[in-house]
Amino acid sequence: MPATTLGLRFRMATAITALLIIVTVFLVGVWAFLFGLFTLFGFTPATWPATIWTIILLGVLGYVEYRQQDTIEALAGARPIGPDSEPELEQLTTRVAAQLDVPKPTIAIADRDTPEAMAVGFRPSNIHLVISSGALESLETTAELEAVVAHELAHVANRDAMVMTAVSAPVVLADGLVSRFERINDNDDKNAAFLSILTVPLGLLSLVVSFLGRCITAQLSRERERAADRAAVNVTGSPAALASALERLDDEITATPTRDLRDAAAVSSLSILSLEPDEPEKIMLGPEGQQEPSYWWLRRRLYKLFRTHPPTPERLEWLSAAERRQE
Repeated sequence: MPATTLGLRFRMATAITALLIIVTVFLVGVWAFLFGLFTLFGFTPATWPATIWTIILLGVLGYVEYRQQDTIEALAGARPIGPDSEPELEQLTTRVAAQLDVPKPTIAIADRDTPEAMAVGFRPSNIHLVISSGALESLETTAELEAVVAHELAHVANRDAMVMTAVSAPVVLADGLVSRFERINDNDDKNAAFLSILTVPLGLLSLVVSFLGRCITAQLSRERERAADRAAVNVTGSPAALASALERLDDEITATPTRDLRDAAAVSSLSILSLEPDEPEKIMLGPEGQQEPSYWWLRRRLYKLFRTHPPTPERLEWLSAAERRQE
């Protein structure tokens, strides 16, 4: 097995292990908070109520994540199509799915110019391959389109939707709790002040879990994108085709108006390329707007930590090296 593949698997295993530790700590913290709350209000023994409510909380979160397909398709503005609408896309998708030994997905077209391509769904048997009209217009050859489809179906073969949904659960839950605490703090009545004092420890824990979880989840997402690139090359046998497709899509993203990219930001983490700018928006300070904020370096660093895709030049460099190895 190549050293690069071993290194990739090691980094993915390390990220998943770190996330499991964070999940365990967070769930223990949630349980401890509920245990203390039930004890405070006279529910004894508080062990079982705290355990049951922790499980219910996770169950609700799991259901919401399980139903993400409809939500994401709505955000992408996608509609499933019949086999006769895009015959070339249907044929090569069927062929690639057979090569990767996954069920053929339902194809959905998003009617917008932003170049998007993503596989959506929790189970391999119920996957929707979402491709925007902008992506179809950007890809000039059948080989490029096949490479993009192979990349997305590699995510299906690797169970990436299930893995990323599972590992993002603590982040979603922590963010939800933080937003609830913010609403409590915005309320001025006495009961709100009392609840605010009670929720400070769990609120701090949620902030820490959200930050660490986002960092590690983004790192895992980047590794899984690299793994999908490798799988796509193995299926198509052409690193150049995937490289050409990524270059065309990246050029199209660069040319897309910021407003359109902002509209597509909700599905950026799932698309084959990030739909977010390479740098965060800089708001200059000073009377004439010429002074760089002192915290700019920190914001840039955090922005890179939270990025869900490897830099496109890095992916192109790897594909170029793979092409040279083939030759």
